[in-house]
Amino acid sequence: MSDRLPDEMLAVGFDAPGGPEVLRAETLPVPRPGEGQVLIRVSHAGINRPDVIQRQGHYPPPPGASPIPGLEVSGTVVALGEGAPQAMLGARIAALVTGGGYAEYCLAHAGACLPVPQDMRMAEAAAIPETLFTVWHNIFERGWAKEGERLLVHGGTSGIGTMAIMLGKAFGLSVIVTCGSAEKCAAARAIGADHAIDYKMQDFVEQVQSLTGGRGVDIVLDMVSGDYVPRNLKCLAEDGRHVTIAVLGGAKAEINMAQLMVRRHTLTGSTMRARPDRFKALVAQEIAANAWPLFEDGSLRPVMDRTFPLIEAGAAHARMEAGEHIGKIVLEVEGSRK
Repeated sequence: MSDRLPDEMLAVGFDAPGGPEVLRAETLPVPRPGEGQVLIRVSHAGINRPDVIQRQGHYPPPPGASPIPGLEVSGTVVALGEGAPQAMLGARIAALVTGGGYAEYCLAHAGACLPVPQDMRMAEAAAIPETLFTVWHNIFERGWAKEGERLLVHGGTSGIGTMAIMLGKAFGLSVIVTCGSAEKCAAARAIGADHAIDYKMQDFVEQVQSLTGGRGVDIVLDMVSGDYVPRNLKCLAEDGRHVTIAVLGGAKAEINMAQLMVRRHTLTGSTMRARPDRFKALVAQEIAANAWPLFEDGSLRPVMDRTFPLIEAGAAHARMEAGEHIGKIVLEVEGSRK
């Protein structure tokens, strides 16, 4: 544990669920790291859809997690809890956290941290962990993706979508995405998608069948659920895998189980936030060995949208809800008191 830490910090939270306007600055005690934890002086914090859903009152933090929104940060380790590696003190890191990112100081489990390369901007580093952990685990570990397969991703210009495009192409997948406008389709193709379908103008099921010669895709990464599920299954090839990571279109779906059996489809999904620290540490190890080197050497960089000061978190949420962003929205925390 380091000394000379301040007693209080600036954070952004809310008293009751509501729209972006309920987010407001507050002064809170600086947390102290427990066993296996590090304390990070936050430089930047990523904005993610779960933050918005939490603010709306539909995604409470898991037991023991900070009620402050924010699932990913970049910054400098300034204190260590018992059992945290001594070498991490003073290190620049990007971390996946269970909450607390919208603050000047944030706790993270040591195992869920990745070292930030010297030539990577801290704003970029904060834009990586949540989408990288989510995409890596769901496409490659749950979806069993392998080189040469076809992947369909909904929300191609979202943070998840842009990460899925980049990682998919880096590991030899053919990537098809859906987007809500011609401009977003063009942006997705520029990021690396092989094909982009404007779902407002075209039937994505028909387009996927046409683009794949009637074969379909091997994996669907779905964040819509609801009535998208039966349509997604029509896009899947035999032995295809349907991986759900969010239910923005509704939690219930009606599917034809006979067709699922005949075509040998696999339906799976996951959430990351409430998983144990030991699990996230294992995912981090896989990422460090396979994907993180691509960020370290500059082969991959997160797609950035806009950066807002911490105290303008409400405006950042409003931008995400408007749906016009392409890539990641982040908060600049360092210097937020100025």
